[in-house]
Amino acid sequence: MSDILTQAEIDALISAMVNQDQESDARKAAGANQAPKRIRQYDFRRPDKFSKDQIRTLQMIHENFIRPLQTYFAGRFRTMVQMVVGSVDQNTYAEFIRSISNPSVICPFTMAPLPGTCVLDINPVIAFPMIDRLMGGPGGSMPQTRPLTEIESAVMQGVLRGTLDAYAEAWRNVLDMKMTPGNIETNPMFVQVAAPGEIVITVAVDVRVGEHVGVITLCLPHLTLEPILDKLSAHNWFKTQSREIRPADAAAIQSVVGEAKVPVSAELGRVDLTVGEILELGIGDVVVLDTKLTDPVRVRVGNETKFKGKPGQIRGRVVVEIEGDASKGDDEDA
Repeated sequence: MSDILTQAEIDALISAMVNQDQESDARKAAGANQAPKRIRQYDFRRPDKFSKDQIRTLQMIHENFIRPLQTYFAGRFRTMVQMVVGSVDQNTYAEFIRSISNPSVICPFTMAPLPGTCVLDINPVIAFPMIDRLMGGPGGSMPQTRPLTEIESAVMQGVLRGTLDAYAEAWRNVLDMKMTPGNIETNPMFVQVAAPGEIVITVAVDVRVGEHVGVITLCLPHLTLEPILDKLSAHNWFKTQSREIRPADAAAIQSVVGEAKVPVSAELGRVDLTVGEILELGIGDVVVLDTKLTDPVRVRVGNETKFKGKPGQIRGRVVVEIEGDASKGDDEDA
């Protein structure tokens, strides 16, 4: 077979190349008139177990969490404290463990009645200034990061209990929980509360304590949150926000309101006078009111007529005896 192409073969190759270029240009032109397709990568080995709506609800829960926690830290450490929810992500437990520094202040805790164990991690950058403030110091950082001593661990246990109390309050709109802290660990490899490949929610809270900036991280396994996943939606969240007041809350509100002082006055009657008539009033003049001697006295609480009463005198003091609720007509000009 000859290696030299004939003229007919050369013309056939050129014609095929021209037709291929024309078809490619036509496909590009057709694709330019269509909206670009959004391609999202999905790893079937690690499927997402939390929807975007559930993650948004978790974001709101933790934003409610940092408000009382910020107040608690400021009062406990007697210094300026600022907090903000940095991120709410779903990762594997192995990725969470790799993100923790070694050593660190790691506290496993339970959220009864939910199953499983969660993790609270306080970065040493802010943990040591916290301990220094509680021990009476200025809140300085350690020149070199090291594990906590037994005394420092005991001091941090009190901080962790207060933190989890605020965390339980943030979850109250979803479910009443009892947060129970475990022993403090410093090496993240010793904290194995879930399988390495299990999906977890990691919440990073950026914290400034005085001049020191660090991160408090919470790890919530899917196993723990699975029983309440149906409640982690924006619809249910705002619905539970308007829950009924508990008896203890009602008693507390009543005790506070009961000490409030409001002005109470008795009105014998009314009359409309012009400014000129008021200026002409003198001693001995009589002003005719719009009521009779037999009419009840209007008793006003604040600016509203609430009761009707009868005037009298006891031990030389003018008094009003409450006879009943005021009729609706008595409040028409309140």
